[in-house]
Amino acid sequence: MQEMQTAAARRAAEAAAAGYVLDRLEAVPRLVGRHEDFLIVTGLAGTARDIARLTGDGAHAYLLGGAMGAACMMGLGLALARPDRRVLVLTGDGELLMSLGALATIAVMNPPNLAIVCVDNGHYGETGWQRSHTGLGVDLERIAAGAGIRATRTIADASGLEEGSRFIREGNGTCFVLLRVAPTEPPAYKRNLDASACRDRFRAALLGAR
Repeated sequence: MQEMQTAAARRAAEAAAAGYVLDRLEAVPRLVGRHEDFLIVTGLAGTARDIARLTGDGAHAYLLGGAMGAACMMGLGLALARPDRRVLVLTGDGELLMSLGALATIAVMNPPNLAIVCVDNGHYGETGWQRSHTGLGVDLERIAAGAGIRATRTIADASGLEEGSRFIREGNGTCFVLLRVAPTEPPAYKRNLDASACRDRFRAALLGAR
């Protein structure tokens, strides 16, 4: 236990020095704001638990599990299918690193109702808290901009959260936000892992939100 605490303290100190200081338990809810404004697709693990807690495991949120790398393209399909609704993809740095090509396709399609938020803690929290590519210097906002997404932001302190919340609700094209947070555990929220039930309730919410 002491070794784990020491490792966590060392990880936190290194991350703070690199600018990963926001508390995700506060930053994600402040950035998302009124979650009912969106149909939501999340990555697995941390971001799924962020949104499960924020929405109370709401029917308008589809929380991935075991499908790493799929969130952005699912969000794109949803945004194209429902141009009358704003779609939010909330994913992590590890999940997005598995599907960077999705950013190029999204940039070309450029649906105006799609917002992508990458919660970047610079670590692979699911597999032992190894430093991720972003923790070693890869900048996912620059990659998104290089792929052709014209509206991008990096938010690394609390002063940017209010403007970021407006940013993901406005604009004439897809937007991308890199939210840098400290490498701490996501909410301890017990989400529904019945894939069929989650699919059916999201489909009902999707078809009913007209």
